Amino acid sequence: MSPKTVRFTRWGAKLNTVEYMREAVFFEGKTARSQHTRFWLLLTLAAAIATAGVVSDSTATVIGAMIVAPLMRPIQGTMLATVLGDRRNLVRSVGIMIAGATAAVGIGFLIGLLVVQSVTAETNSQVAGRVSPGLVDLFAALATGIVGSIALIRSDISDTLPGVAIAISLVPPLCVVGLTLESGAWGQAFGALLLFVTNVAAILATGSIVMAVYGFSRLRIEMAEDKEAERKRRARAYLVTIVMVLVVAAPLSYSTAKAIENRSRIGVVKNYVEQVTEGTRWSIVSIQAREGNKIHVIVKGEPPLPDIPTVYARMRDAGIDADNVIVEFIPSYTFDSEHLTGADVSGG
Repeated sequence: MSPKTVRFTRWGAKLNTVEYMREAVFFEGKTARSQHTRFWLLLTLAAAIATAGVVSDSTATVIGAMIVAPLMRPIQGTMLATVLGDRRNLVRSVGIMIAGATAAVGIGFLIGLLVVQSVTAETNSQVAGRVSPGLVDLFAALATGIVGSIALIRSDISDTLPGVAIAISLVPPLCVVGLTLESGAWGQAFGALLLFVTNVAAILATGSIVMAVYGFSRLRIEMAEDKEAERKRRARAYLVTIVMVLVVAAPLSYSTAKAIENRSRIGVVKNYVEQVTEGTRWSIVSIQAREGNKIHVIVKGEPPLPDIPTVYARMRDAGIDADNVIVEFIPSYTFDSEHLTGADVSGG
């Protein structure tokens, strides 16, 4: 019996055949045309839904787009083709993956042209959550990639795939890339693209490992005429995957370190501003790290203003670069009917 049609059973779990997995992730066979049509239809709709969800700052809409998005298929196809040594499907899967990612970015950019205001991290929480990935995002992607790969192999847990689609988040970061590019926020666009690449690298790395654990990677060697040469090729493929993860980990490590530093600076700045506003009618409503190493503090309240020079003097004495701290005071007046006369309430 051919290795492609054998079902493996380990640890009491019934595994899908290689042929089944090929049908699930490759674009080939008699139905290849309909597979392509389905992929591009779903991708276009998913990108449009995700972009609309980001623009409207709707988490539920973005989650819906994640479930519809079909980008997981060519990514897992790339992984399976690498494990099986199928160069034709490897090239095809990589091409579809890149084309699909480019299309999602383009749709995000085009819809961004229709939006009046800029969609950036400063104005939208959906964008803010996807432009500063860190090591935590890599760990989450690796764990999700493992679940997705096992779901492809084991028939008894394939029902977890919708959860994997939500957790791995492939199309929304690409739509954020398009929106931020249209808004001129190049740094944020790079951050969102890094999140997507992180997720792709995690799927490829964990998929290869899971395939090896379940014994599927040995099929490539067993079917080869020159087994030693095939072992070397497989080793090189794994090495490339490992290097890819390490390359992604470098900027994520920097981003994580920067986030930790910013949290520390924000905590110190907040402490000094609160000291000066204590006992006044002013209070902090927002404090954020911005591009260019800036910290922006928004304070609302009623005049008179607190002693602002003291805030900056204390920060400088503490070794903080006060030139990168912006404190914005916004006057705020609150009224209710008990404090207004009858004429005031009626407008007479």
